Amino acid sequence: MIENPEQAGASERHTLSIMVENRPGVLARVTGLFARRAFNISSLSVSSTERSDISRITVTAAVEAVPLEQIIKQLNKLVNVLKIVDLSGADAVERELVLIKVKADEKTRSDVLEIVNLFRVRVVDVHPQSLTIEATGAEGKLEALLGLLRPFGIVELVRSGAVAVTRGPKALSDKVPSGRPVRP
Repeated sequence: MIENPEQAGASERHTLSIMVENRPGVLARVTGLFARRAFNISSLSVSSTERSDISRITVTAAVEAVPLEQIIKQLNKLVNVLKIVDLSGADAVERELVLIKVKADEKTRSDVLEIVNLFRVRVVDVHPQSLTIEATGAEGKLEALLGLLRPFGIVELVRSGAVAVTRGPKALSDKVPSGRPVRP
């Protein structure tokens, strides 16, 4: 039920953490569900977890509240999906890694390095015509950094996609039983 009718139809950025069995084809089934519903995935990150039999898929997408509920229900029906949590909001820590190759010759190098120092990020490669910068942080910080570097000329850009965990001592995999039988 939508509380504010003015917000009906407004898409909001959501970060879903999906715990899945570490099996071939699971990622294709999860992303296929988003594609069938015609939702564009903004960011996708997949990795192993503290348990070798479980992987975590972190998906960010701009989705309205009602279709998001439908997607979560459909994801829960997938055989290898163990748990889904919407990490949008203040109860989670979310970060992203970005590598930025920016033009930096003798004239502009000191200006670029000043921005690097301001954002407390690292230079990981130096070339006479460019610098490669490594930055991690929340999406807002990375967008601000990119905004300041664009006038110098971004040669290449690679983003990892968001990863997120809940705040506090509990893990999402805590509620997934150990030794749970893996489905064929």
